[in-house]
Amino acid sequence: MIRSGRIPAVLAAALLLMSNAGAKDPDNPTCPKEPNWGPASPMKLTPVERDGKRVLLAEGVIDPVLPDRLYDVLSADETIEEVWVRSRGGDARAGNEAGKVIRELFLPTRIPSGWTCFSACNFVFMGGLSREIEPGGIFMVHMFTHTGQREVIAESVDKGTEDTVELIGEIEQLSALLASEDNDFLIRMGLSRKLLTDIMYRQLATGGKGGDGERYCLSPAEALEYNVVNPPQD
Repeated sequence: MIRSGRIPAVLAAALLLMSNAGAKDPDNPTCPKEPNWGPASPMKLTPVERDGKRVLLAEGVIDPVLPDRLYDVLSADETIEEVWVRSRGGDARAGNEAGKVIRELFLPTRIPSGWTCFSACNFVFMGGLSREIEPGGIFMVHMFTHTGQREVIAESVDKGTEDTVELIGEIEQLSALLASEDNDFLIRMGLSRKLLTDIMYRQLATGGKGGDGERYCLSPAEALEYNVVNPPQD
């Protein structure tokens, strides 16, 4: 039995948890303050039963060998019907390749309610043959560019103009290559290229769409507009 004197404290704690769950990030006002994007460890792949369906829970940081691991797990269990994702991101190219693995095996993807899929995770999710973001699920985007290395560039400026020009040139080449890969990925997966130009590649450069940060969470209407999710069936 809970003593009556402790009830207010327990209730206050519960209300605080509920408040934090719905709180918005002041620097990224379209996004939650505390995203549920899973563990800060290499992505764990766990086949489970959910609502009578065999699904793969993909949770954690996207590491360089994820595409191979993902292919092995999905190939070893042909009863898996869907891939559920939550991640704070990780290796961008590995995210692209993991998305291609999912598409190659013709599997749907899902972001369950309360889960967040951020940065490189976006491309894992977009590999789904069909894609669903449940109400309360978060598709959080980030600008995929190397030009965020402001501190490195600042150090180079101190050393002299020639070093700075060379460094910025290298960064721009890497950014252009990654942008080309992302653009090709979206075309192959049937998504709108405007997702890159309108959202992903303008965050860091403009200080964030709708805020001063580098994150942006798509609304359900935007997810439909950019073909991130499939339109509802009649």
